[in-house]
Amino acid sequence: MSGKQRGKLGKWLDKRGIKQEWLVKETNLARNTISDICKGRRTPTTPTLKKLMKALRKVDRNAKVDDFFDI
Repeated sequence: MSGKQRGKLGKWLDKRGIKQEWLVKETNLARNTISDICKGRRTPTTPTLKKLMKALRKVDRNAKVDDFFDI
């Protein structure tokens, strides 16, 4: 686990024991897209952000965009 490059979203998932694969299935986004976003390498587009937030709110209905992204 240690040594893995993680952005805010990746750390949030790790803390809850949620796999990136779950997000891939929930959002229907490409595995590489989810991976890059979880590493903090990529800022999601608006449509991607909407899909992510819809999925994340299934886990935490109070989740906000700025919990994960500086946009």
